[in-house]
Amino acid sequence: MQGPPRLEHKFARFGEDLSLKDATEISGYASLFGQTDQGGDVVVRGAYTASLKALQDQGRTVKMLWQHDPAQPIGVWDEVREDKRGLYVKGRILTATPKGAEAAALIGAGAIDGLSIGYRTVKSSRGQDGTRQLAEVELWEVSLVTFPMLPAARVAGKSSALDAEADALRALATGLRQITSDLKAGQQS
Repeated sequence: MQGPPRLEHKFARFGEDLSLKDATEISGYASLFGQTDQGGDVVVRGAYTASLKALQDQGRTVKMLWQHDPAQPIGVWDEVREDKRGLYVKGRILTATPKGAEAAALIGAGAIDGLSIGYRTVKSSRGQDGTRQLAEVELWEVSLVTFPMLPAARVAGKSSALDAEADALRALATGLRQITSDLKAGQQS
C-alpha cells in the first residue's frame, strides 16, 4: 500500500552551471541529466516535461524558495525549461524583501552555493547499478540552499569568477617575470 505523495529534494551546486549577475539575476542548471547524486538518484532527460507543461497549462510557475521553506519565497523564476543538459532556470532574487536581500548577500559572499529542486516522483525504476532512475517528476520548486547533493555543478558569481581569473593571470605574469629575471641573472654570472 502506497502512502500519500511526498515531496523530495534534489540538490545541485552553482558554478559554471549557475551564475549570479548583479547580485540578483540567476541563470543556469538546477538539475543535470544522467549524473548520479549523493542519494543514488539519476534524473533522466525528459523527466520534467509533463510537469512543466501542466504548470504552464494551469498558469502556475515553479517557485523560488529559501532552503525549501514555503513560507520564504525569495524571488521568481522567469524561465524554467529542459534542454539536452538538464533543467535550465533563469530568475531574479527579490532584494526588496529581507530574505531576498539576505540571500543575495550570502550568495555574493560565497556562503550559499547550492540549488535544490523540490519534487514528487511520478515514475522511476532501478538501474542495474542500483541507482534510482527518475523518469518523470512533478516539479514544485527550486530553492537556494546551503548543502547541495549534486557536486557536479559549482557556484561562482560572474564578477567573482572574473576576479579570480584576473588574480590567477596576475600571479602567472609575476611568476613569468621572476623566471625571466632569474634566467637573465644566470646568464650574467
